[in-house]
Amino acid sequence: MDTTEDASVFEEKNLKNYNVVVFLSTTGNILNDVQQLEFQRFIQAGGGFVGIHAAADTEYEWPWYGKMVGAYFESHPNDPNVREADITRIDKTHISTKMLADTWHRNDEWYNYKNINPEVTVLLNLDESSYQGGTNGENHPIAWYHEYDGGRAWYTGGGHTPESFLETEFLEHLWGGIQYAAGDGKPVNYNLETVAPQESRFITQTLDQNLDEPMELVMLPDGKLLFVERKGAIKVYDGKIKSSTVIHRMQVNTKFEDGLLGVALDPNFIENRWIYFYYADPMESHQNLSRFVMSSDFMSIDTTSEKVLLTVTTQREKCCHAGGSVEFDSNGLLYVSTGDNTNPFESDGFSPSDERPGRAPFDAQGSSANTNDLRGKILRIKPEPDGTYSIPDGNLFPKDGSQGRPEIYVMGCRNPFRIHIDSHTGFVYWGDVGPDARQDSMNLGPRGHDEVNQARKAGFFGWPYFVGNNKPYYKRDFAKQVTYQAFDPAQPVNESPNNTGIKQLPPAQPAFIWYPYANSDEFPLVGDGGRNAMAGVVYYADDYKDNPGRFPRYYDKKLFTYDWIRGWIMSVSMDEEGNFKSMERFMPSHKFSNPVDMIMSPNGDMYLLEYGTKWFAQNLDARLVRIEYISGNRKPVAAFEADKILGAAPLTVQFSSAKSVDFDNDELTYEWYFEGFDAVQSQEPNPTYTFEKPGEYSVHLIIKDPSGATSEKAMTISVGNEMPQLAWNIQGNSTFYWDNSPLSYSVNVSDKEDGTIGNGIDEQAVAVTIDYLERGFDANEAAMGHQEVAAFSIGKQLMDRSDCATCHQMNEKSIGPSYLQVAEKYKKDANAVSYLASKIINGGGGVWGERAMAAHPKLTPDEASQMASYIISLGQQAGKKKLPAVGKYVFNQHKPTHKEGKYILTASYTDKGGEKMGALTNNQIKVLRNPMIPAYEADNIHEVSKFEITPEQTNGAVKEKTEIILGNAEGYAVYKNIDLTTIRSISLTVMFNSQYFTGGAVEISLDKPDGAVIATFEATALKNGLQQLATNVTETSGVHDLYVRFSNEKSDGTVLALLGLKFSQQKAGTSL
Repeated sequence: MDTTEDASVFEEKNLKNYNVVVFLSTTGNILNDVQQLEFQRFIQAGGGFVGIHAAADTEYEWPWYGKMVGAYFESHPNDPNVREADITRIDKTHISTKMLADTWHRNDEWYNYKNINPEVTVLLNLDESSYQGGTNGENHPIAWYHEYDGGRAWYTGGGHTPESFLETEFLEHLWGGIQYAAGDGKPVNYNLETVAPQESRFITQTLDQNLDEPMELVMLPDGKLLFVERKGAIKVYDGKIKSSTVIHRMQVNTKFEDGLLGVALDPNFIENRWIYFYYADPMESHQNLSRFVMSSDFMSIDTTSEKVLLTVTTQREKCCHAGGSVEFDSNGLLYVSTGDNTNPFESDGFSPSDERPGRAPFDAQGSSANTNDLRGKILRIKPEPDGTYSIPDGNLFPKDGSQGRPEIYVMGCRNPFRIHIDSHTGFVYWGDVGPDARQDSMNLGPRGHDEVNQARKAGFFGWPYFVGNNKPYYKRDFAKQVTYQAFDPAQPVNESPNNTGIKQLPPAQPAFIWYPYANSDEFPLVGDGGRNAMAGVVYYADDYKDNPGRFPRYYDKKLFTYDWIRGWIMSVSMDEEGNFKSMERFMPSHKFSNPVDMIMSPNGDMYLLEYGTKWFAQNLDARLVRIEYISGNRKPVAAFEADKILGAAPLTVQFSSAKSVDFDNDELTYEWYFEGFDAVQSQEPNPTYTFEKPGEYSVHLIIKDPSGATSEKAMTISVGNEMPQLAWNIQGNSTFYWDNSPLSYSVNVSDKEDGTIGNGIDEQAVAVTIDYLERGFDANEAAMGHQEVAAFSIGKQLMDRSDCATCHQMNEKSIGPSYLQVAEKYKKDANAVSYLASKIINGGGGVWGERAMAAHPKLTPDEASQMASYIISLGQQAGKKKLPAVGKYVFNQHKPTHKEGKYILTASYTDKGGEKMGALTNNQIKVLRNPMIPAYEADNIHEVSKFEITPEQTNGAVKEKTEIILGNAEGYAVYKNIDLTTIRSISLTVMFNSQYFTGGAVEISLDKPDGAVIATFEATALKNGLQQLATNVTETSGVHDLYVRFSNEKSDGTVLALLGLKFSQQKAGTSL
C-alpha cells in the first residue's frame, strides 16, 4: 500500500502496479483531463475504487466519476455538523457489512446526496428519524457498491472524523470495502478492447498550415486530400510531395460569412469524376449547389461543366449564418445545410423574431421556421445524371410542395455549420451554433445554447422558438417591447408576416447534446466559455477490417463531436437505439486549433481541418492535420518550434525539437531540411539556420527511432516581409470602463518596410474601431464589425497602389466617372460589390460612355472585392465609424443596468507587402470590461467552491439563477490581469446566513496568496441576506493578479458567499 497527494502518479506505468485506488476524503477537482483518462483506463482494465466520505464531494464536472462514486454530496447538517445517528444494515452478507449489527449507532458528519446512481447496490441506509438534518428521506444510502465500466467501486459515507479511524467496526467495514474493490487480486489488464487507448498512441501530424479560412474536406480516390477555403480557393494536398496546390479559385461572394463553404464527391466519383460545391454566387443574392467534372488526375476542374442543381435565395443586407456543409449518405442522397441568414445582434441574444415592417433580415421566422424557404434547413435531394434532382421519400413535406419545399429534411436550424450522416443507421448529426444570451430571462426565454443534434427522421428542430432540449422563447412584440406567452414545442405556430409557408409547424425535436457559455448541468464535461458546436463522424471499426492502423475498437459506434472555439473533441457513446449514454474527451491533453471539419479515411485514420485563431483571416495555426493510431511500437512524435516564422531577409531562425518525444523512450536521430529535400542540412536537435533570400520555405524535421519508425513535422518560414507591429496606449485604467467616462488613447504602428504613422504609413490605412458588445465578448461579432473598417482601409491602399487614378478621381469626372458617382449609382444594389469586383478584374464598358475600362487580371477576387467595397462605402452615410489613430472616446453605448457588456478596441494594419511575399495583416485587440465583476468569473480558485443559487433559495434576494463563490476559510479566488491604476475603492456583494456561514474577514492581496494586502473587509457582524462591503484600497498602479482570501481565526467553515466585486475611482463612503 502506498499513499500520495501527487496526482501526477495517475498514469499507466504506476497504476498498473495496484488493484485498488482509495480516495480518502478528497474534495473538488483533483485530476486534470489527462489524469482523469488514466484513472478511467485503470478501472476499465479491471481496477477497483474505494471512496471515503468526501470522495462524493469530488469531480462534479466529470460525469464518469459521478456514476462511479455513486452519488454527489449535496449538504450536511450544521451547528453541529457532526452528530450521532443510527445506520440500518441492508446487506448482511457482503464482506464489508457482515460483521456489523442490524442497527449501527455512531457519530459522524452525515452527507445528504444528489444524483444517486440507481445501479448501485445499497449496503447501509441512514435512519433520518435518529438525527436532524437529513434530506434524502427513507431511502438515504450511506454505503454501497457496484461493478462499473470493467472494474469495481465501493463507497462509504463515514470517515469525516479522525475518531472514525480508531473504531474497530468502521475499520473492518472499510477493510471489507477494499477487499471487494480488489476483486480476485489479479493484475489489471490494459490490453482489453474495453480499455480506452493511451493518448500517446495517437500521433498528430500537420500536413499543411497557414491556410486561409479552410471550410470542408474530402479524400480523393488516389489518397490526395481536397479542401476548400472560404474566399474561393480549391486546394489538393499530395502526400507524395508534402504540399498543397491551388487547383482552382472560384469566384464567390465573401460578404459577411458567405463564400465557398462546402464540398462533396459523388458516390460514383471514380467513374464520373463529379464533384459538388456549395458557394455564394458572386453576383446574385443566392447560394449555389453545383456539380462540376474533375480531370482524370484530380488536379483540375472543368469550370464549363458546371450544373447548378439548387439555388438558395438569401439576403445580403445584414449578417449572418450561411451553414454550407455538403455530404452524401450511403443511399446516394445529397444533404446540404443552410443557415438562417438572420441578423442576431438586435434581439439581446434571444430569439430573432422581429416582425416590424422592413425588419425581415432580423426575423428567423421568415427563414428557419418558414416551410417555403430553404434557409435554416438541412436539405435532402437525389441528384440526377442530367444535373437536376428528384425528391426522395421521407422528407419533411409532401413532394407536391403543398405544405412546404419538398427538399426540406430538417428545418428549424440556426447555423448548422457541419453535418455528418451515419453510414449504417442513416441518422443525421449536426452542430448548430446558438445565440449569445448569457443568462435566462423571465420575459424573453432561455440563455443561448449550442446544440449537437441527431435526426433519425425528418423533423423540425425548433429555431427560433426553442433552443437546447426545447427550452421555449416567449413571443415578443419588438415594436411595443413586450412579451407574451411562451411558445409550445408540441404545437409551434408561425404567425410572422415574413412567413410564406404554413402556420402550424411540426412538433419541435429536442437537441441531442446542448450547452451554454456557462458550465452545463447536463453535460459538465464540455466546460465553459465561447462555443461553436460541430458534429463529426460515427466510427465503425469493422468498416476498416484490413487496416491494422485503424482507430481501436474502443471507439466502435461512437460519435465524435468537437467544438471550434473550445478546441476539444469528444467521443460520445450511445445505446443500440442511438440514445446518449456518455461522453469523454478524445486526446484530452491536446488543444485543437479551432477544428472546422473532420473525416475518416478509408484506412480508418482521422483527418481534420483547423480554422485557426483569428476570424476572417489567414492563420499560421490554420492547418490540415492527420491523426493516426499506433498499436505496436509507437512512432516518435516530431515537434519543433521556431523563434521566428517570418521576417525580412536575411532571416536567422533558431529551431528547437525539445517537444519531440518517443513514448517508448528510444534514442532519436534528427534530419532537418530547410530548403528542399536535396540533402540533409542539419542533424542537430536544435539547429540555427539563416534564410538568405526572400521566399516561402517549407522546413521539415524527420525524427527516427532505432526500429526505423519515423515522424515528420513541417513548418512554413516566410522571408521577405516583417509583420507590422501595433500597440494600444491608454491613459488611465486599461481594464475597466465607467458610465460616460472619457478614454484617451493612441495606436502606434510600426513596420520595418513601411515605416510608422506619418512616416511612410498613411493614418487612413490603419483601421481603428471601438465596439460595445452587450452580451459579452463575441469574437465573431467584433471581428465582423471591424472587418468592415479594415476592408475600407485595405481597399483604399489597393486603390492607391493601382492605376485607377489614371481614369478616376474622388469627386470629379475624369476619363471615367468619379468614385462618388459610382458609389451613388450602386448604393442600393445588394450585388454591387460582386458586380464591380468582376468589372475591375475583367474590364468592360458601355455603362458610363464609350471608353472601355481596362482589365486588371492580376488582382485576386478578394482584392477586387475590397476595392469595390471601398468605393461603395464612400457613398454610405451610415455604417461602422472609423476612428483616428489618436483620439478620445466616451463610454456611452452601454446601458448602465447591463453588467456583462465589454468594449472591444481593435486596431489593424495591412502592410504593402514585400519581395516575394504578399501583404501581412496584424491587429491588436484590447478589451475593457464593466467594473462589476461577477464572483464566479474567477480565473482560479483554491479551497473554495462555485455554487448556483436560485431566487427561491434566497427568498428573492437574487432575481435569477446566480453563480456564487462559497468562501471557505483559508481559501481564495484569483482574478487575473486587473489594472489598479486610478482605483480608489472596492466593494463586495456578499450573502450571509448565520445558519451556514461563520463570518470573518476578506482580504485582497497582490499577485500571490501572501502578497501585499491592498484591501481588508471585516465580516464579523453581518446581517442575514444580501449586502455590500466597501473599503478604500492602497493606491496601486499597473496590472496585477488579485487574490481574494477568506479567513476566520476560530473556524474552518464557510465565511460567506461572494457574488461580485466592484471597482471604483471614488473613495468609499460609510455605505454603498
